[in-house]
Amino acid sequence: MKIPVPLRRISGYLLAFVVGSVFALTSLPNRHAVAEDLTPEFLSQVPAPLSADSFVAAAVAKTGPAVVRIDTETVVTRRIDPLFDDPFFRDFFGGSFPVPPREQRISGQGSGFIIDQSGIILTNAHVVDNANKVTVTLKDGRTFNGEVRGTDEVTDLAVVKINPQNASLPVAPLGDSSKVQVGDWAIAVGNPVGLDNTVTLGIISTIGRSAAKAGIPDKRVEFIQTDAAINPGNSGGPLLNARGEVIGINTAIRADAMGIGFAIPINQAKALQKTLAAGQKVPHPYIGVQMVNLTPELARQNNRDPNSPFVIPEVEGILVVRVLPNTPAERAGVRRGDVIVAVNGQPIRDGAQLQALVDRTGINQSLKLTLQRGDRRLDLSVQTAQLENPT
Repeated sequence: MKIPVPLRRISGYLLAFVVGSVFALTSLPNRHAVAEDLTPEFLSQVPAPLSADSFVAAAVAKTGPAVVRIDTETVVTRRIDPLFDDPFFRDFFGGSFPVPPREQRISGQGSGFIIDQSGIILTNAHVVDNANKVTVTLKDGRTFNGEVRGTDEVTDLAVVKINPQNASLPVAPLGDSSKVQVGDWAIAVGNPVGLDNTVTLGIISTIGRSAAKAGIPDKRVEFIQTDAAINPGNSGGPLLNARGEVIGINTAIRADAMGIGFAIPINQAKALQKTLAAGQKVPHPYIGVQMVNLTPELARQNNRDPNSPFVIPEVEGILVVRVLPNTPAERAGVRRGDVIVAVNGQPIRDGAQLQALVDRTGINQSLKLTLQRGDRRLDLSVQTAQLENPT
C-alpha cells in the first residue's frame, strides 16, 4: 500500500535534493583540459541562464495591450409567449388572442486583437454572429463601439472596426504560422469566462489538424492544436509564439477532452482579412458531397455485413455517403455509394486532398471525377459553385 507523503515533507525532500545537487555541481573540478570541446555548436544547445523576466512575460508585454474584450448584445424577437400559448391558459380565457412580440436581449463575450492603427480587429465569426451591438474594451480601459465589417462562417473569421479618433492604438505583431513546429511554445491570451487579461501557457501539440478530425466538420480550416488552456471567452484571442507574435486565433476546444484546443493559423486570417474588412464574401468553392476515406478492407467489412444498406466497391478512394440536394454533385449525376478514385486523371485517396483540390480550382470551374459505381468505371464533369450555407 502506498502511504501518501505530506506536501510539506515533499518540499523538504526536494529542497535537500536541490541543495545537494548545487553543492555537487559547484564542487566539480575546473575542466580547462576540455575547453576545446566548447564549440559554438555545443554552446548553442546549452540553455540560457534563467533571468528575472520570463519569455512569457516578455511576449505578453509585447502583444497583450493589443488584445481586447468584445461584448455583444443580440436582440431576439419572440412571437409566442410560452405562457399565453399554454392550452390551459387559452381555454381558461376562452380561446386564443393576439400576443404582442417580445424582445429578448442576449449578451455574449469573446476576445480579439488589434492588427492595424486604423482600428482593424481580428476575431471569430461566432463571437459577433448576428450581434446588434458590439463593444470593444482595451486592456487600458478605453471603450469603443465596434462595427462588424465582415464575417465568414466557413473559416470562423471576422473583422471588427473601431474608430480610434486619432488616438494611438496598440497593435499585435503577426507571425508566420507556416513556420510553427510541434513542440513550440504556445501562449494563449484572452478573456475566458469573464476573467479579463488571462494568460495560459502550453505547447503546439500538432499542426494541420483537419476540421473534421477536430469535431467541427462544417469548417474549412487546418487547425493548430495546442494544450494551452482555452476556455469560453478566449474565442477570437491570439495564440502567441515565444517571441510574442500572433501565430493563431483561438477558436474551439474539445468538450470531451482536457488540454485540447484549436486555433486558426494566422496566415489564413491574413489571406482573408482585406476581403472581410471590405465587407465582401469570401469565395468557398464546393461540389456538395459528404464523404469518407475508403480502403478495400473497409469495403469488404461492409459487404460481409448482411445489414449493410448497400454494397461498396472494394477499391481505394473516397466513398460518397451523401449527395446534398441542389448541388453541383447532384446535377452532375453523382450518387450515394459511388467511390471517387481520381480527379482530373490523378488518383485520389483522401477527402482532405479532394477538398484542397476543390478550393484551389475556384468557383464555376469544371472537375472531371472518375467514379467506381458497382463494377463500372465512369467519368463525370462537375462544375464547382459558391458554398452559401456551411451546414
